[in-house]
Amino acid sequence: MSEKKLMLGNEAIARGAWEAGVKVSAAYPGTPSTEISENIVKYEDVYCEWSPNEKVAMEVAIGASMAGVRSLVSMKMVGVNVASDPLYTVSYIGVSGGLVLVAADDPGMYSSQNEQDSRAVARAAHVPVLEPSDSQEAKEFTKFAFDMSEKYDTPVILRTTTRLAHSQGLVELEDRCEPIDIPYEKNIKKNVMMPANAIARHPAVVAREQQMSDDGAEFPINRIEMRDKKIGVITSGIPYQYVREALPEASVLKLGCVNPLPKQMIIDFAKKVDKLYIVEELDPIIEEQVKSWGIECTGKEILTVLGEYSTNMLKKAILGIDEKLETPAQVPVRPPILCPGCPHRSTYFTLKKLGIHAAGDIGCYTLGAVAPLSVLETTVCMGSSISTLHGMEKAKGKEYVRDWVAVIGDSTFLHTGVNSLMNMFYNQATGTVLILDNSTTGMTGHQDHAATGKTLMGEEVPAIDLYKLCHDGIGIENTYVVDAFDTKELEKLIKQETAREAVSVIIVQAPCALLKSNKPKPAYRIDPEKCKRCGMCMKPGCPAITKAEDGTISINATMCNGCGLCAGLCKFGALNQ
Repeated sequence: MSEKKLMLGNEAIARGAWEAGVKVSAAYPGTPSTEISENIVKYEDVYCEWSPNEKVAMEVAIGASMAGVRSLVSMKMVGVNVASDPLYTVSYIGVSGGLVLVAADDPGMYSSQNEQDSRAVARAAHVPVLEPSDSQEAKEFTKFAFDMSEKYDTPVILRTTTRLAHSQGLVELEDRCEPIDIPYEKNIKKNVMMPANAIARHPAVVAREQQMSDDGAEFPINRIEMRDKKIGVITSGIPYQYVREALPEASVLKLGCVNPLPKQMIIDFAKKVDKLYIVEELDPIIEEQVKSWGIECTGKEILTVLGEYSTNMLKKAILGIDEKLETPAQVPVRPPILCPGCPHRSTYFTLKKLGIHAAGDIGCYTLGAVAPLSVLETTVCMGSSISTLHGMEKAKGKEYVRDWVAVIGDSTFLHTGVNSLMNMFYNQATGTVLILDNSTTGMTGHQDHAATGKTLMGEEVPAIDLYKLCHDGIGIENTYVVDAFDTKELEKLIKQETAREAVSVIIVQAPCALLKSNKPKPAYRIDPEKCKRCGMCMKPGCPAITKAEDGTISINATMCNGCGLCAGLCKFGALNQ
């Protein structure tokens, strides 16, 4: 009897990659994809790394594939944008060892700045896409993806979503296969994408795409479930689960391969049902293609392009049955907020005190945009804060950015911020950049990066010195390091550098309050005899400090980690450890 285990979708993908014989895995952490790498590193015989960004991760996997071994690269959907440059070109090159990219989409934007649909990117890049519906399929589709990659000489995208990545299901475990490493062969026409070679490769891409569409009906991951013919549904991924629950009697064409679509299979299925629906989250990728073939179907006319679907949504849209609770549960609003003891809070409090605006970036520090701090005023993408500040100066002049800074985390700075800083230096800007160095990749769960001195494999390695990188490497003379909780020195530096006629960098250092290596200090308490109830200690917005209706201020000792920010603001000495 085979062993079965309850697994997250991400855990199952890692297992599938291991069973498929993967030897190299590269990624940049990003919810909802992060746990793939954190699980695959537990298996022997797989080299795993956190790369500085998704483009580098993609290129590492491509190199491994060219060397003849199976490789996996994982990222969230906005990371696919960063990796799209090599992705579009490796589509022309093809593979030697199987190459699979896991693209984790986020319908509902639980942890993302947009609702990008990676299937649209895949269509433009002419890369096939597989989409599992549960943890067992996540494992099996991953293995199928590697076989497909090598059979059709193409990279393959395995598309997941937050709901699949973080849902659990039973997974049947199997042994690891050991594919023979494919010997490297020099092939300049295939592997060097200069224009003449790329022109010659394009017809091969078109031909393989047509072949995969023709073969789609034979793929075991595409299947027809014929039931009542009054209603037919074409669906894939997690929406398949909602369809089966909302429409148990409906006939279903469940697509495991959503690009390219198995055209003839879809045409044959459409002929067998009276009314055809297309159920897919986010963009009408399947629907538009099916309609372009002259097949009558209903999709986004009654369904939304926004967020996640649900069983009740489909019942209401297709059957007209509304099963919403008459009295929805009243859940208290819990807005996101920086953790107690977070070093970013002291930085933002200082900026607010000085009336400084902040161009922001992606990470925990994005929460500097919410009350009561509300000093972070822009966020676009990874590494954008520095370039945004630069653009403001070039648009409006140096005086305009005197009361602006760029804020960026240590991991994000190494991701793409360093390029933006080089641009500021090269093009003679005068802005001030604050690198909020909390010694980790915080928002995605405390992953290491190149400046922490530890790899995903657990190896201790030389850490990149951010000060030397900025001062010695780029040549920014005005580079400083300051303790995040030394607010007097931080305030002094911000005043000094925003007035300077040159690029400057302030590295604001203090470890994330949640790091296991960060030992919390004794909690603070308030002396009621000394407290004047002025409220200064509450201004930074620490959730460990509360004020009662009668004005009494108290500190929750179970939440406070003794950072001392509040004590430094009290003029009456009312806060002590």
